[in-house]
Amino acid sequence: MKKVFNLKEGNKNPDRILDAIKYEIRKYIKREKRKPLPEGVDFWDLQCKFGKNSEEAKTIEFVDITKNINEASKENLESFYMEIIATQGYKPKEKVE
Repeated sequence: MKKVFNLKEGNKNPDRILDAIKYEIRKYIKREKRKPLPEGVDFWDLQCKFGKNSEEAKTIEFVDITKNINEASKENLESFYMEIIATQGYKPKEKVE
């Protein structure tokens, strides 16, 4: 998902817009995690970027998505850019003694 989300839309309530954005992102994440894993892959790893626009987007941790969205809302931004890419994740192998 590479998308610019608008926080200000006409006469809509900003809190409802914020809730709709968070819902859409959660729905996308659930959909990506439901996809079948290729053989040898342990989990879907989500690479995230966040910024005012695509040029200024910085890498963030997955757990910080909601925090960054709330900060963008508090800063009264018109819009923000969110990128979430599912990649193949591998758990480190444990050594057996």
